[in-house]
Amino acid sequence: MVIVILDFTTAAADRAAALTQLDSEHDEIRALPGNLAYRVYASRHDDTAVTLVHEWADEQSLAGYQRSDSFARSGRVIRPLMTGTPLSRRFRADLLETVA
Repeated sequence: MVIVILDFTTAAADRAAALTQLDSEHDEIRALPGNLAYRVYASRHDDTAVTLVHEWADEQSLAGYQRSDSFARSGRVIRPLMTGTPLSRRFRADLLETVA
């Protein structure tokens, strides 16, 4: 499994537009082969911060997402809104268990 955590900031006035764009892509991204999760978070402590967490079955699935129209659309909308350099961390992980 590959887990990606993307952190970025916008101007406070632009954060809603960034969140709306990410939210609008949810269903399409969740339908992509290998997508296991896609979650968007607005910081409760900083009105400029956004975090996107997504999980992929493997690196090929993540690469497919990065080639997708959804990825390109979000980049065109969100990159101009960013006030700093985004931080994207990618992890290889093994699921130990799912506890319900």
